[in-house]
Formats: sequence, C-alpha cells, structure tokens
Amino acid sequence: MMKSIERSFYSKTSKYAFFVILFLLFTIWIGTEKFLHFDMALMGYLISSFIFAIGLTVRMCSWLLRPATKQVVRRSFQNLKTKKRQKRNVRAIIKTAFENIFLQKFIFKRGIYRGVQHFLIAWGCIGSFAITFGLTFGWMHFELVDPDTYVIVVMGIETISMAAHGLFAEMVYNGLNITATMVLIGVSMALARRIISQDVKVTQRAEFDLFPLILLLAVTVTGLVLTVSYALLDGWMHHYLTLIHQITVVVLLIYFPFGKLFHLPIRPLATAVPMNYQEEWKVDTKPCRSCGIAYSSDDQISDVQEILRSQSFDLQLADGSYLSDYCPACRRRIRVMKQMNMGQQVQEQEKPILTNNGIHLPGFSRSRQDDYYQFPEHVQKELEKYQKGGSK
Repeated sequence: MMKSIERSFYSKTSKYAFFVILFLLFTIWIGTEKFLHFDMALMGYLISSFIFAIGLTVRMCSWLLRPATKQVVRRSFQNLKTKKRQKRNVRAIIKTAFENIFLQKFIFKRGIYRGVQHFLIAWGCIGSFAITFGLTFGWMHFELVDPDTYVIVVMGIETISMAAHGLFAEMVYNGLNITATMVLIGVSMALARRIISQDVKVTQRAEFDLFPLILLLAVTVTGLVLTVSYALLDGWMHHYLTLIHQITVVVLLIYFPFGKLFHLPIRPLATAVPMNYQEEWKVDTKPCRSCGIAYSSDDQISDVQEILRSQSFDLQLADGSYLSDYCPACRRRIRVMKQMNMGQQVQEQEKPILTNNGIHLPGFSRSRQDDYYQFPEHVQKELEKYQKGGSK
C-alpha cells in the first residue's frame, strides 16, 4: 500500500509536502467548524501560508538528508529509547530548551546588546507567526457570548471567556501590535549595529544579512501603520495599506524557508547536543587511543566516524584506527610525524623531536639517496669521489 502511494509522487519530498498541505486543510476544516467561521479576507494569507508550508517541507527534507543532520537525528531517537538515559535526556532537554531557546543565553554571552536585539526579534516573530497562522488557518476565533463578553474558540472548543473591554481583552486584540513592536525594536537595533559597527561590515552580506532585516522591518511597519490608520485616522487609505501589508507578508513567507530566517524552525535541534554529547554529564567518556586521557563521549566520536565514512572521508590510519580516536594533542603529534615522513618516533618520548639531520634544512625528515635527485652521470661520479674523500 505504502509503495503504491510513493509511486504516485515524483519524490519523497513531494509526498511529504502533499500530506502537510492535506493535514493543514484538515485542521482548517476542524478549526473553522467545517469552514463555517472561515474569513475570506484572509485568503491571500492562506495561499501564501500554503506556499510557505511547501517550501519549509522541501527545505527541511533537504536539510535532514545531510549526513551530519541525519546522524544527529538518528542518535537522538536512539538515545530517547534508552531507558537508562531517560533522566539525563529529560534534564538535558528541559535545561537546553529553557536556557538556549527561551532565554537565549547563547546570544547574551556575545553581549547584552546583541542578546536583547535577538531576543526581541525571535520572540516577536514567534508570537506574530503564532497569531497569524492561528487566525489564517481558522484554528482560533472569537465569539460574542453577550454584549460584554467574548469567548476564545480554539479548534472548535470554547476555552477562555473575557470581558469585551477588559485589560486582558485589549492585550489579546493587540497581540500582533505587541509582537510587531518587539520586532521593530529588535530589527532597528540590529540594523543600527550592522550600519555602525566596522567589524560587522567586513563579514556581512547585503543579500544574506541585511535583506531579511529589511523584510521584517517592512512587514512590521506596514502592519503598525494599519493600526494607526483605523485607530487614529478613521481608516484613511486602509484598503491600500492592507494590500501593501499583505504583499510584504507574502514575500516574507515565500522567502522564509530559503533564507537566513530558516534557522528559527531548526533551532530546537540544539537540545540534541547536550542530550547526546555533552561531557558534563560524565557518561560514556571516550579515552584517547594513545595517551588514555578522556577527551569526548563515545557517541560523539562514533557519530563523527559514521558521518565521515558516509562521505568517503574516514581518515583511517595504517593501524586501522581513525584520527578521531585520538585527543587533539595526539592528533597534532600524528600530523607532525606524518609531515616529517616519520612513521614512528625515533627518539625517546621525553626528548624533543630532532628535525635537522645534517642533510636537509631543519623541519624536513630522513635523508634521501642521491639517485632520488636524478643527477647526470658525470655529476654522480663527482659526488661519489667527494664523499669518499670526505670519509678518509
């Protein structure tokens, strides 16, 4: 049955994209109570959201096909199924999710200014996407219970009742304005840093680093101008402003899966790093094959070897071991010995390596026979006479 379904599609990626759209349509059907509460004014956002979902599926599939990503995901599922590691897994996931995803400490370590700007952009975007998709797909809507009370309906289920003119209701109504303001402040800080900082200018690229910020700024500003139009200007040019804002949102959604903003949906995979490899848990430490010092975890070294092997780049040594079986210090020693063309160390381990053998410049290795240089015959004879004369 599954094979016949797969043959109906051009590729597995196209199959996954099809079922993602099918799932979204099903959730819309449930959330809008069989399309009863579907808002036709959001049709443009709905179509662009479908394009966004297809692009995100394609991008995720191509990303998961990479050897490194594929191995990390495989290792994560394997460790999640291991009962003896359940406490470690849960602790690592909760800790990483709270510190690196919710609080984003990894950015604050690079500076308070960068931490604040990234925090505002990240959570402003997450909040904006959540509200936009929730309304566009009809997963949530508001129903009037009486002239003074609204109820929030989520997937057809009544959840929270609120006073129509209360503080909580005002926060809900202005949810997009709040998240848009967060993005506006964060993007303005980021643009100012990229314009002023000379160090950033050296490495940044306009199409990769500046364009997504300008795009976010356009979406944010046009959205906030809409609020100003109907709240303060009696709807002045509201129809045209709506079209302009819709265009910026459509461009953002189409660009999102294929640009710098794609790191947002894949960031949760960061929880796999401490869960699988972090040394602080003191589990499955890997000893160096040469000196015996523990330098990593068994899982990490095993995955590194598997990733390199899948790319025909395993760095296997003559004795059957791999370069990754050695600690960084021993790897450097191995490289030096290879560069000196010395298979084994020729003096005691405590003494320094002698590189000047009297024949070649310091830093080179064993002496070579004269025939290596392919001297002419008469020069070779002169050299032999000279060597015999010097040995007397």
